[in-house]
Amino acid sequence: MAAFPDYQWTLLSLPGRYFSWRVRGNSLSWAWQERRTLEQDYDLLIATSMVDLSALRGFVPKLAALPTIVYFHENQFAYPLSGQAFASVEPQILNVYTALCADRILFNSAYNLHSFVDGARQLLARLPDQVPAGIIEHIASRSQVLPVPLDNDWFDNDDADTQQRQGAALTSVEADGCKPLTIAWCGRHEYDKGPERLFAILSELESSSLDYRLVILGQQFKNSPPEFARIKQQFAHRLLHFGYAQSRADYRRWLRAADIVLSTALHEFQGLAVMEAVASGCVPVLPDRLAYPEWAPAWSLYSPDSIISNAQSDAAAEIAAEARAAATLISSASTHTAPDLSAYSWQAMQSRYAQSLLQTAAMQGAGRGG
Repeated sequence: MAAFPDYQWTLLSLPGRYFSWRVRGNSLSWAWQERRTLEQDYDLLIATSMVDLSALRGFVPKLAALPTIVYFHENQFAYPLSGQAFASVEPQILNVYTALCADRILFNSAYNLHSFVDGARQLLARLPDQVPAGIIEHIASRSQVLPVPLDNDWFDNDDADTQQRQGAALTSVEADGCKPLTIAWCGRHEYDKGPERLFAILSELESSSLDYRLVILGQQFKNSPPEFARIKQQFAHRLLHFGYAQSRADYRRWLRAADIVLSTALHEFQGLAVMEAVASGCVPVLPDRLAYPEWAPAWSLYSPDSIISNAQSDAAAEIAAEARAAATLISSASTHTAPDLSAYSWQAMQSRYAQSLLQTAAMQGAGRGG
């Protein structure tokens, strides 16, 4: 909306809580609470993948004729299991139904697109009968990859305030005239961001001669995995910052004070937080999985030094192997510079978004237009 101020926008949103009810009940909430808004004349409808679009179009028939884009910033097929969430196929089915209702389906990464298509194909194969042929092909034919752009100001790394903060942070940790390596980790403090892997990597670094400091950023929750508390306690001598930054400016300053951004994620459909860190000048050290190989250089990706293919293999052994690989890469990261991600800025990508919006709005059909 901010990138296209000349368009007339109407925004509807719901609170980001009660996930199971929200994904199933959003169509009911909007259709009855926002019917007058939804029945106005529009040229284009843009929905996120969490919207129950098939039900919403049924509840508000006028929407059925409106050209529609569905944007998948994630999908319900590629989440790592926590062992605590209630297993339900319904969010996955809703993803498929919503995709089938779209004229154009946008994904923020090829990994997101491929994991959705593969997951949907496996799901449909499990259904007992009466599954129409060609559903996956229909979805794939309307799909394309269009990443979430980075705000242009992430690429402005020369302001005086940043330099002052960097100097203060580094001066406070210098020892014997040598500048330690500053490693940033940024993500929600939850299981899908790989806290056990982060702890293993830090433990591996402790056994080396590397002099480093830590900036652990991200939102904390009441039931955050215990590894975060262990990191805060056992690596207190390394920590410059731990937890949520109080402002966006503060968050940006911490990233600009870091040399390396480390990811241990098990779930990442694009990696926006890491991309912002790289745009801020951090050298990436990332797992060789998920969406990272699409935009990160090969030298920045780590994987276990021994391939563990047996599904029954000891998970601890795999984590340890990955930690060794990551620690080795961190120790050599200073020989590299941050890759150029300016192709992912709004300035670079705005024309691609404009083309997608205008082409979809121009699609013709019975009763379409506004």
